Amino acid sequence: MFKIIILSMLTATCISVSAIESNRPVSRLINYKTLDKSKLKMKIYYPPNWKTGGRKLPAIVFFFGGGWKRGSLSHFDKQSIHLAQRGMIAICPQYRTAESHKVTPDKCLKDAKSAMRYVYNNADKLGIDKTRIAAGGGSAGGHLAAATAFCKGFNAADDNLKINSKPMALILFNPVVDNSKKGYGYSRVKKFWKEFSPMHNIDKNHLPVLFLIGDKDKLIPISTAKTFKKIIEKNGGSCELIIYSEAGHGFFNYSKKGKNNKYFQKTIEDMDRFMVNLKFINPR
Repeated sequence: MFKIIILSMLTATCISVSAIESNRPVSRLINYKTLDKSKLKMKIYYPPNWKTGGRKLPAIVFFFGGGWKRGSLSHFDKQSIHLAQRGMIAICPQYRTAESHKVTPDKCLKDAKSAMRYVYNNADKLGIDKTRIAAGGGSAGGHLAAATAFCKGFNAADDNLKINSKPMALILFNPVVDNSKKGYGYSRVKKFWKEFSPMHNIDKNHLPVLFLIGDKDKLIPISTAKTFKKIIEKNGGSCELIIYSEAGHGFFNYSKKGKNNKYFQKTIEDMDRFMVNLKFINPR
């Protein structure tokens, strides 16, 4: 099992923002789900030299944060660019939110599962190795990623339930994993919180998880992260918990103004190392 790692930001990182910006991957925007009056899209990032019909590559699906209220396909643009440059396919799906479609959080999860099923079902034509598909996300997007792995139900009526919706690994950036009264968002999900809360639905699994959080996070307590790790490991999975010193909620986001970019760069490095350990990408 992995140990809990507490990091001081005095540690230098090997990956610079400028390196991520150079040699930009190829991206495309496609529709993956049709609603009554609109379509949901996903942005797909391919390695710079990727060609149709080439070797199938590992993939990760990133879900944006925003409290299930709002969010943008560009939230994980930098992380997606980095992993595409390292030889993966990164996917950022749109899902309905309170602001965009006036929906409750359970509909967000239904869309997340639809997105995962689309990726699995279309893996061959997307150039994806369906045996190596991970999921990730930040805050409420981290909840969605974890919930696709652990929460049963919340399936769209037109989804083919024979198609897998569970990732093989998780990268969670200060994720919402507890939706109980002591956790986050209870007032909006109280009718179904027990089935909706990832931490309360972990069963026997061998799913590797990377959990990244700051010790100054006012929304996700460190105690919740430690409990989540303990339950994962008790059920046969592995959870590497990294706690970043003096970092608050959303610390991992890249800022054009440079704010918190030391955290952004370190989380990129830790994400990269995690993927190397899983053999999704090669060592540098």
